[in-house]
Amino acid sequence: MSPALLSLGLLSAVISSAVAQTWTSCNPLNSTTCSTDTALGMNYTFDFTQNSASPAIWNTTAGTINYGVNGAAFTMNERGDSPTIQSEFYIFFGVVEVIMKAATGQGVISSIVLESDDLDEVDWEFLGGNTTHAETNYFGKGNTTSYDRAIYYPVDNPQANFHNYTTKWTADKIEWYIDNTVVRTLAYADANGGKNFPQTPMNVRLGIWAGGDPKNPNGTIEWAGGLVDYSKGPYTMVVKSARVTDFSTGSEYKYGDKTGSWQSIEVTNGTSAIAHKLSAPPAPTPAQRWASLSHTAKIAIEAVIAGVAAFIFALLTFCCVRQRRAGRREREIEDAKFERGTAELLRYRQEMAVAGDAYARQDKGVIVNERGFL
Repeated sequence: MSPALLSLGLLSAVISSAVAQTWTSCNPLNSTTCSTDTALGMNYTFDFTQNSASPAIWNTTAGTINYGVNGAAFTMNERGDSPTIQSEFYIFFGVVEVIMKAATGQGVISSIVLESDDLDEVDWEFLGGNTTHAETNYFGKGNTTSYDRAIYYPVDNPQANFHNYTTKWTADKIEWYIDNTVVRTLAYADANGGKNFPQTPMNVRLGIWAGGDPKNPNGTIEWAGGLVDYSKGPYTMVVKSARVTDFSTGSEYKYGDKTGSWQSIEVTNGTSAIAHKLSAPPAPTPAQRWASLSHTAKIAIEAVIAGVAAFIFALLTFCCVRQRRAGRREREIEDAKFERGTAELLRYRQEMAVAGDAYARQDKGVIVNERGFL
């Protein structure tokens, strides 16, 4: 790596000490009542182009994640948005391989974070205004007193293109890869003699946040590349997939003491509930269920379906015939009513005609008599 690039990394580390996502619900170095960590204990590929993040596996800690053909979309629509997912499982050394496209936008930070309960941390961070480099970083036990951790590496426009960002973590070293090429290696001894080397079980966090929000410290805003212009949003980070491998095979991890060393971690044998869920075969499709039936069962089902279809056809036929018959009877009744009404009308007209003739003859006779008197 060039001296200039190293200087850039050192400078950014100095002004971004507040950026580390160093938070935990319970620090086992300070408490003996922290719950154990559920292990992944296997390797698994989470394909977000096919499935959303299951709440049983991933906890959405902030905002809403949208899923589509391109993967999981973490979108910052307005100030205060910080959509993030955090795995419910932990790995105790392993590999995390994420295929993603970072968000655009000055001050907007896309991140891949491995975080432990005692604040060990391994990071990838992408500044929305930096279209040429990705940042790698790490923290040990939340220690931000040294400023030689963050280093940037070249990558072809991470906001426009999908890239594979991989972290390989063992007890001896951490390696960062971009598109399957190792760009950085951190040996155990190089992290303050191992004191700052991340070495306790970690969960996986994926998210986007506003490093350039006006409420942040000036150093954080400078590191993020400046203030976020929310009027130019939305800003979206897209994750296609995350393949996670746990090098341990237990069901859960427990801190044996308060040293925070990897040797103090106790591994419980067995398979975790999360591993059981991920290993369970998917529900068969209707076609698969049909194919699994015996020939006799298929014939029986087809016979039942045919019988039901015949019954429905017969019922419909009966209803149609009945309706037609009822219609004929109603028509006959209406025709009879019409005929009776017509006959009555003709009879009435005849009676009126006869009455009119009689009246006319009577009226004529009266006139003659009057003439006769005249």
